[in-house]
This record gives sequence, C-alpha cells and structure tokens, in this order.
Amino acid sequence: MRRLIVASNNPNKIEEIKDILKSLPVEILSLSEAGISIEIDENGKTFLQNAYIKASAIFNLAEGAMILADDSGLSVDFLGGAPGIYSARFSGEHGNSKKNNEKLLNLLKGKDICQRHASFICALVLITENGDVFEVEENIDGIIIDEERGTNGFGYDPVFYLEEYNHTFGEMEANTKNKISHRAKALKKLQQEIKRLLRE
Repeated sequence: MRRLIVASNNPNKIEEIKDILKSLPVEILSLSEAGISIEIDENGKTFLQNAYIKASAIFNLAEGAMILADDSGLSVDFLGGAPGIYSARFSGEHGNSKKNNEKLLNLLKGKDICQRHASFICALVLITENGDVFEVEENIDGIIIDEERGTNGFGYDPVFYLEEYNHTFGEMEANTKNKISHRAKALKKLQQEIKRLLRE
C-alpha cells in the first residue's frame, strides 16, 4: 500500500485529515508515525508558502511516499487579516488555543457583527513520490462571536460561528465539520488528484 505522510504531529489535524481521506486506499501517517523528527522553520509569508516549506522539507527525508502539508489559520477582516499565518502563536505562545482565543476576543470586544467577519483558510501542498507538486487553497466564512461556545474541535473553533448552521465549529459534531470546513473543502479537491495518482 502506498504511503501518504502528513507533515504534522498535530493530533487534531491528523485526525481530521485521516477521517476526511479515509476512503483512499493509502496508509496515512503523521511525522511521528513515520519515524520523522524535525523542526521546520515556517518562514513563508502566506499559507501556501508555509505549506510548501513543510512539504519539501519532509520530501527530502522520506523516500517512496507522497507528502501532504497543511498550513491553516484564521483571517479576521477587522484586524487586517490577522492572526493569519500567525494563528497558532497569536498570543505569543505556540499552540495555546485558550490564550489565542482570549486575545482575539479582547481585540474584538464591543465590535458589532459587521466587524466580526472572518475566514478560516486551509492551504495544502502535495508532493508525489517523483516530486510533482500540487497546491490547493480553500476557505469558509463565518463570524467571531464574543465568547467560546462548544468543546469540540480545536484552535479557534469555539469562537467561529456559522449562521447557516447556528453553531460554532466547537459545537459541531466532527462528521458535520469534516464535510464543510476549509480543510474538508481543500482535501476533497486534492483527493481527486490523489485518486488519479493511485491509478497510475
């Protein structure tokens, strides 16, 4: 069975990717599952640049596998697109979702709904075994509410509200989120390319 190594050890992200791509006849591995330990300097200026930096770094270490890298984040119009590529370390401490959400809510305190529009963005880069590169970027629009709601998901999910579902991502069941999210949309688009590769 062909392998697909995801250039991440984020357990939430890995779980979502494995769930969304579960119909593919490939072995999907995190970096740790693939026996890879590396610190990657994500110094790009866009989500796609950072995804490519991660994918190419792992491609150089892992022979005979497809490499998938995801760089995702939140863009708030009122904040000029912030936190953007700094979403995971918005509060200054990498991966501290509680502090990131607190900072975001404080910056939007007292703002009305028209100033709370935001988009979740997901950039994916796939590098095939022979070095071909495929890039995808998708987003989903929502509103930042004024308090955390729900304990599902991760990151900014509890404050990202979708009017048409009357729920935050944090209140949604995984099977619903994994059909409509920015990551789901991007992976579904890329999935068609992976299926084509598997037929070769």
